[in-house]
Amino acid sequence: MNKSFSRTIGLFGESGMQKLKHSSVIIFGVGGVGSYAAEAIARAGIGRITVVDNDVVDVTNINRQLIALNSTVGLDKVSVSKGRIEDINPLCRVTAIKEFYDENSSIDLTEFDYILDCIDSVPSKLQLVEIAVKNNIKIISAMGTGNKLEPDKLRITDISKTSYCPLAKKMRVELRKRGINHLKVIYSTEEPKCRNVPPASVSFVPSVAGLMMAGEVIKELIND
Repeated sequence: MNKSFSRTIGLFGESGMQKLKHSSVIIFGVGGVGSYAAEAIARAGIGRITVVDNDVVDVTNINRQLIALNSTVGLDKVSVSKGRIEDINPLCRVTAIKEFYDENSSIDLTEFDYILDCIDSVPSKLQLVEIAVKNNIKIISAMGTGNKLEPDKLRITDISKTSYCPLAKKMRVELRKRGINHLKVIYSTEEPKCRNVPPASVSFVPSVAGLMMAGEVIKELIND
């Protein structure tokens, strides 16, 4: 066993660690939520990780995104994320795809055990969910974490049980049109502190959402 994960095996056991080692996950969006989700996934010992994002690190990302440093401004987010993951676990097979995911994407989602949706685009999120449901692929989607200040109000639940979140409301409506009534999501029960566009943000809400997403994925993969 990789000695890096010796503190983890006490919780997951050898069989659990083997499941993670042979699991494959894909993370769409490595910004405020996704960068922390990717980090936690990597530090748990997942054997194959793919990160997808079309953006580059901007100075305005520094307040909340794990990969955003003054030294990484201007670099592709997926390249920075890939480098971090490989530095954490050199045995992990990491693929970086610089792409805006939409209906024209050539990514084969059936290759993965779990999809983490950390993107903002509603059409892209709907596309991911539709393919996941059609192919029986596990997926968890992040709802809005902007304009929020209370990380303790983040919840993982079915989208049918969400409230206070404009993004979740929009997703519910659109999913029902497609005959999809259930989706595992993380969202906040907190009413927005403001209505800024683009949303205002802090370091400690999106990050907690990403870590909670990763935790849910890891536990499900082990118990599958």
